[in-house]
Amino acid sequence: MKFRKVHFLSGLIISVFIGMHLINHGSAVLGEEKHIEVMNSFRKIYRNVFLETILISAVVVQIFSGLSLFRSRKNQVRSFFENLPYWSGLYLAFFLLIHLSAVFFGRLVLDLDTNFYFGAAGLNTFPYNLFFIPYYSLAIVSFFGHISAIHFRKMNGNLLFMSPKNQAVAILIFGFIVTFFLIFNLTNGFQGVEIPDEYGVLTGN
Repeated sequence: MKFRKVHFLSGLIISVFIGMHLINHGSAVLGEEKHIEVMNSFRKIYRNVFLETILISAVVVQIFSGLSLFRSRKNQVRSFFENLPYWSGLYLAFFLLIHLSAVFFGRLVLDLDTNFYFGAAGLNTFPYNLFFIPYYSLAIVSFFGHISAIHFRKMNGNLLFMSPKNQAVAILIFGFIVTFFLIFNLTNGFQGVEIPDEYGVLTGN
């Protein structure tokens, strides 16, 4: 129970940041410049020593508490939404560890602004996009899958004439729609984004 409470609280902190992050990426539909403008506005909130330390600490707590919960799960037949938080959480732990490492490597070692182009470089370069498109897509779907599973567990009654299970399904479907929308934008409709030369180091160009 202690791990679940800590995991839940750290997850709330991370979810606020991820929500801002997804809104930021969604703004790319208005152009790359708008995406960077929104990003700079959000950075005023979370990119300072105090809040960034809290966020990173929450990620570390989330990963370790999540892995502990995964290891302690009972090996029994479960429904889809009972299994979903474990498997989606396992992928999110993998993603957060790799993604944060890459971001800090880009910032501190490569001296790059980890903005729109940092994420879009791999998504728009063959053959790297064969890895990065499913890599990012699974992360977004796993995030919404985790939320839908928690919602399914905590909801006790109908909402908008929908049962808890149907509500969870609706959240998951919404996650797939958001995933396609964001990946579509970050690849400029799968036609490719023009990446500035300084980001070529990410793809060996």
